[in-house]
Amino acid sequence: MWKLKSYLRPYWLWSVLAPLMMMLEVFMDLLQPTLMASIVDHGIMTKDLSHIYSTGLTMLGVAFVGLIGGVGCTVFSSIASQNFGNDLRINLFEHIQKFSNKNLDQLKTGSLITRLTNDVVQLQTFVQMILRNIRSPLLLIGSLIMAIRISPSLTLILLVAVPLLVAILYGLIRLSFPLFEKMQVKLDGVNTVLQENLSGIRVVKAFVRAKHEQKRFNTANKDYTETAIKAVRLMSLNMPLMMLVLNVSIVAVLWFGGLQSWNGSLPVGQLIAFINYITQLLMSMLMLSNMLTFFSRAKVSADRENEVFSTISEITDVTEAEKDKLQNGRIVFDNVSFAYDPTDENLVLDGINFTAEPGETVAILGATGAGKSTLVSLIPRLYDVSSGSITIDGSDTRQISLEHLRRKIGYVMQQAILFSGTIRDNIRYGRPEATDEEVEQAAKAAEAHPFILELPQGYDTVLGQRGINLSGGQKQRLSIARALLIQPTILIMDDSTSALDAATESRIRQMLKKRLSSSTNIMIAQRVTSVIDADRILILENGRIAVQGTHDGLMSSSEIYRDIWKSQMKGEEVPYVKA
Repeated sequence: MWKLKSYLRPYWLWSVLAPLMMMLEVFMDLLQPTLMASIVDHGIMTKDLSHIYSTGLTMLGVAFVGLIGGVGCTVFSSIASQNFGNDLRINLFEHIQKFSNKNLDQLKTGSLITRLTNDVVQLQTFVQMILRNIRSPLLLIGSLIMAIRISPSLTLILLVAVPLLVAILYGLIRLSFPLFEKMQVKLDGVNTVLQENLSGIRVVKAFVRAKHEQKRFNTANKDYTETAIKAVRLMSLNMPLMMLVLNVSIVAVLWFGGLQSWNGSLPVGQLIAFINYITQLLMSMLMLSNMLTFFSRAKVSADRENEVFSTISEITDVTEAEKDKLQNGRIVFDNVSFAYDPTDENLVLDGINFTAEPGETVAILGATGAGKSTLVSLIPRLYDVSSGSITIDGSDTRQISLEHLRRKIGYVMQQAILFSGTIRDNIRYGRPEATDEEVEQAAKAAEAHPFILELPQGYDTVLGQRGINLSGGQKQRLSIARALLIQPTILIMDDSTSALDAATESRIRQMLKKRLSSSTNIMIAQRVTSVIDADRILILENGRIAVQGTHDGLMSSSEIYRDIWKSQMKGEEVPYVKA
């Protein structure tokens, strides 16, 4: 937890003022029992009304000053803790943006959401409690000093009470810590199920699996609830046990203090003041126990946040990474192999060799799971190769600045991902400075312009989450327009026209040839008709290139390609629309 202290450092002034204001409040609270004793011993017992009035007014003034201290502490601690949480959340988000796909696979989406929300709130609350609850140790020390000043002999009662309270507190914290840790893990599970369900709600409805999803959520939620109940049930013992020790201690003070008062060695007012100080001391112990309960939860959250910060992407820039090498986009795969798990002997890609020249279109075909999407994801270094190398314009991609590399690549992913906001903002996501005219030109090239104009607000139409108010084909066309707008040196299209009809797809291919005639185009497709015009077609089988060549060449020389062609063209009246 100490590692996160740097997020509080910019707000050191508020962090100092909050305890100072609390010290003022505590000092005022410590004066009250002494003033009350004075009223009893020198006012009530002597029937001195003027002393009662003057001391009473002093008590009111002291209470008002204490109020100012308490309010000030609350305000300053809130400023410090809220800004602490804000900065921590921002830095966590920024750090996650640097994660490789491998890191994101290891730290699940649901868990990351929990860490950015619930765990940050736990830490934020704890920081505020620390800044405010300096009251507890100050009140404890001050009350002890004042109690000793009144009656050192009665204070000996605390030699029994305080160690007992500490022992109870230590036992509860020791037992609760693993439960709170388990509780956060269970909350990750709830968020994961919830996130998956909301993302795939259409699939759930289409397959009538609402009851199944309800069972999944109920199971995850029940696990979380049961763990939370165990933790809370254990910590619920804190208050009764503490209050038992507190009340027994007060009874003991009244017993032995009453005897001293009868003997005349302890005035009644001093006995009342002593009881007040003992009560404050033991209550401060109770507040400390509550704070340490929060500490155990905050410790778990801090460990989880530190785990995120300690997770470093293996895909980083080398020292003096190249920033201006990509001009033409000549891609060379040299004996490239890849496995998601380095210890796994089963390679996803094995010995991939091919060259894509500037201006060429290289198409990739293959069965599901053949490694097509994995292959193209290596080009922008979403993953790093396990062996071999990928060079672009003669430079190994691992030597090129990640920002420079990815800015030169237009990537249209298999699943069209859009963001909440306007259509215009989505298209210029990669080039926020693009003009409206450039946005429209990209939309026209992607065959998106006509349907955009039919929308109520045109390019200013606000999209729902993940573009839910658009069809699959419309989302694909917007994704293509987004990639075209950055005028990429390399364009990767990962089965990104699957929802388009043949005529629309043909017009897009034709427009791509005109707009990106000098760019290197890598295209993954399921339909043979989508790749007939490609300069080279690669057929992937089990992570290897089974065969490569042009459509005409493969039709004459490759039985695999002919089988694919025959299986797809069987029964089709119009198998191909030429671009």
